[in-house]
Amino acid sequence: MTELMITSLNSGSNGNCYYVGNEQEAVLVDVGISCRETERRLARLGLSMQRVKAIFISHEHSDHIRGLEVLSKRYQLPVYITYPTLRNSRLDLQPHLVVPFEAYAPVQVGSLSVTAFPKLHDAADPHSFMVSSSGVNVGVFTDIGTPCDHVIRQFQRCHAAFLETNYDEDLLDNGYYPYHLKKRIKGEKGHLSNRQALTLFTGYKPDFMSHVLLSHLSKDNNCPHLVKELFWAHADGVEVVVASRFEETPVYRITGTPVPLAVAPAVPPVRIAPKRLNLGVQQELLF
Repeated sequence: MTELMITSLNSGSNGNCYYVGNEQEAVLVDVGISCRETERRLARLGLSMQRVKAIFISHEHSDHIRGLEVLSKRYQLPVYITYPTLRNSRLDLQPHLVVPFEAYAPVQVGSLSVTAFPKLHDAADPHSFMVSSSGVNVGVFTDIGTPCDHVIRQFQRCHAAFLETNYDEDLLDNGYYPYHLKKRIKGEKGHLSNRQALTLFTGYKPDFMSHVLLSHLSKDNNCPHLVKELFWAHADGVEVVVASRFEETPVYRITGTPVPLAVAPAVPPVRIAPKRLNLGVQQELLF
């Protein structure tokens, strides 16, 4: 049976780095922590950097690329990145390691297949990724302002997902952030709130999903205990994990019945409102 191993090495505005692999090869999605910390955290988990064969970059914000230059150069790892993201990143990557990708054009990394798809975020050319092996699918859904049709279609095919739960709306509204920053975070190209993420989860979670790793939590506008309790109440058998902004998660082994990926929609990324929650869930979210 096909098995994928996943871990969040770090998740938050101080750095994001996600690992997906099998016994032969692995990929990193974003490298927002230093090369040394990436090495240390993999070693603590019993995972080898020698297994990592490629890096995929979602967008150019510093918390997703901070350690990329050194890690890529040290291990001569190809970096899959779009040209608009590269131009806006100010990265100094070795040219022979830069590999452009296109949405819905799968990239083969050994027995792994990595498919990018567009999302709504305030960056030059933002993408999320699905990493698959023999129909077992792990999605990375972070830095998303609003779930669009691309995100929803792919989420429905995930055996496991890194899902952004950036902020609690009440904590953000009552916090010290200036108005313009609150507006940006809550905007269509900002970040997913706990409410938005739970609506996506309860409305579109497939029956075969086994793990959800709640990711990219705000230090000031969220609480790990709060969001875990929220998702636990509606997990329906899915293991709920909060990815830390300070350390790596354990390694989780993902298996399941093979599921094909969604094809590219015939329209540009547009907002599709997730299914409404029932009144009981809405009340929980509000209070």
